[in-house]
Amino acid sequence: MKRHGLLIPVLAAAGALFFSPVAQAWGCKGHQTVALLAEKHLTPAAKQIFVALLQNNPIDPKLKRYCGGEAADDFADAATWADDVRTLRPETAPWHFLDIPRGTPSGPVAPFCGAGGCVTQAIEQQLVILKDKTAAAAKRAEALRFVIHFVGDLHQPLHATTNGDRGGNCVPVKYFRRNPHLHGTSYEPNLHHLWDTEILEHHAAGADPAEIADSLEAGFASEFPNWQQAGMHLEDWAWEGYEHAEETAYGALAKKIAVEPNVAVNTCADNNNIGARMLHKHITAGQTYQDEAASVVEERLAQAGIRLAMILNAAAK
Repeated sequence: MKRHGLLIPVLAAAGALFFSPVAQAWGCKGHQTVALLAEKHLTPAAKQIFVALLQNNPIDPKLKRYCGGEAADDFADAATWADDVRTLRPETAPWHFLDIPRGTPSGPVAPFCGAGGCVTQAIEQQLVILKDKTAAAAKRAEALRFVIHFVGDLHQPLHATTNGDRGGNCVPVKYFRRNPHLHGTSYEPNLHHLWDTEILEHHAAGADPAEIADSLEAGFASEFPNWQQAGMHLEDWAWEGYEHAEETAYGALAKKIAVEPNVAVNTCADNNNIGARMLHKHITAGQTYQDEAASVVEERLAQAGIRLAMILNAAAK
């Protein structure tokens, strides 16, 4: 697999770290990067349609925005809305991920999509609404915001797998100088949040989403045609994420984590106290892990942006 080092060079371990205030998939910076890269590849007609849809059906100004104030770009602002409403609309929580258990052979993903739905199903359902010209404009704008966000979620490797550990949320990790500690019913830092936020923030070294999108545009341009020609295959994209999780998110750790039983886990005390068991393994992620993970993060963000544009261009026709 081709690897890239496109962003500003990674800081030394003692350098500054940047952290999102909450644990959201890809964090604010990642989701906005995907949206901005996608926007570069929209047809003029698609961009006009979708920008008008967003502007004519704005986000409730009273909604608490975890990424701060309203982003200047309409697509970047839309990219994080699904996380903003997640607690207000708990039925949407399962739509952000797909729990394929580690050790699962490739095949249909439907068996791993729970009763409340999953990210691949949510993308398909929201696209139906988005393309329905008879649907209320407000519902179509909402569907657009969901699609922008969920395509990003699908490309985060730990949103496509689990190991009886809530997708790595119950795997405490020492990240550079930060020692893991219990925080509420979970631990921080943890493996999932590293992939959501810290790896990209550390690698970006302060670059904003527009700068990251420009770097990905320049560095992956030669691969865009292949991704576009392959078409929309949500299950394939999920399995790509699963494989990245197996090879890098879990596989690149110096201390290997065995495949756990496929059991329901609601808190880190479940699965025979999975969180405490992982804490006692003293798992660390330093510069070597950071470098390998960052190259995967770059590729997945680039793929998400190009594929999102492909989906939206088709939806606009």
